Amino acid sequence: MNDPRIAVVHERFTEYGGSEAVVAEFMKIWPGAPVFAPILTPGCRAAVRAAARDESPDPIAPQDDPFHTTWLTRAHALTGGRSHAPLLPFVPRALRRLPLDGRYDAVVVSHHAFATQAALATNAPVVAYVHSPARWAWDPAFRAREAGGRAGQFALGALGRAARRGELRAAPRLAHVIANSRAVSERVRDWWGLDSTVVHPPVRVGRFTPGPVPDRDDFFLFAGRLVPYKRPDLAIRAARQAGARLVVLGDGRFRTHLESLAGPETTFLGAAPDPVLIDMYRRCRALLMPGVEDFGIVPVEAMACGAPVLAVGAGGALDTVRPGLSGEHLESGDDSAVVSRFATAMRAFDPLAYDPAAVRGHALTFSPAAFRTRIAAVVATVLT
Repeated sequence: MNDPRIAVVHERFTEYGGSEAVVAEFMKIWPGAPVFAPILTPGCRAAVRAAARDESPDPIAPQDDPFHTTWLTRAHALTGGRSHAPLLPFVPRALRRLPLDGRYDAVVVSHHAFATQAALATNAPVVAYVHSPARWAWDPAFRAREAGGRAGQFALGALGRAARRGELRAAPRLAHVIANSRAVSERVRDWWGLDSTVVHPPVRVGRFTPGPVPDRDDFFLFAGRLVPYKRPDLAIRAARQAGARLVVLGDGRFRTHLESLAGPETTFLGAAPDPVLIDMYRRCRALLMPGVEDFGIVPVEAMACGAPVLAVGAGGALDTVRPGLSGEHLESGDDSAVVSRFATAMRAFDPLAYDPAAVRGHALTFSPAAFRTRIAAVVATVLT
């Protein structure tokens, strides 16, 4: 067939992260595709456009604007852009009303909790790239950690019921589901009753490289947003128990609580630009990953710099960390058990047991080019 007419749907562009990087790669695969999202902020739009132009096989011209949004963007702006959370109950309906029907040969959706609702706006085949079904909707323990108080639990519980209903309503309309890890594929099977293809998300391994001379320093690193589900608290407690230096790189609503847990062995650097992050990856003894991630971009970035990773052996780490080659899996369990296992591993850790070149070689399998090739192949199957 002629060049297919593809539309891309994303839930919101409010801050740039891993899922927005996925959309930028979609824009490289289909440079003329419109990109729909109920909520869009100028800063995030600019970041996605810049990422889509970077290393693109068919660069997007600066004057081209593929983004289309809804009234929720205006509502978000009226609040001063402080938080998108109050608008989330309106997102499913906005997605179901997107102008998709009869215009496109296929729709590619980037899904966290609501985006598959766009499948109800079109009769075209819909391919869903699933970062995860809404964990806060399906997993009560995860929701309890994220809610933050009784009022938050009530609100998130009500939104979770709506998200579950929406996901199940849209599931039969999906022509193909792509999961970003084996763990997410299992959730899609258990929660939606659907099979899926695993395609790992893109990681900017070309930007994250080892230093000219491997020079591991005497500290461990936690990097990422300081939010409950990433479990930086377990890394801090493990560092105290092990008497090991820990650098915490990142910021978020959990920071004040984390600082109250930390001892003198832990240093908080806050959010930092890529050059600082790369320097930390290059010098740390190992990256700590005590939370269960859907996939986990940070450990792959660290490995691209030659740093091994100590991770709980669950979730995305089962796909990204190869024991004995690029790091180790530590057995999961209750919080005290995980802290004890990380502390033991930190005390015994020998960075010389890992070859930085081999660690980086493993990280290269998660490149953006590999992602684009695999995604394009999957979408081609629904167009034939």
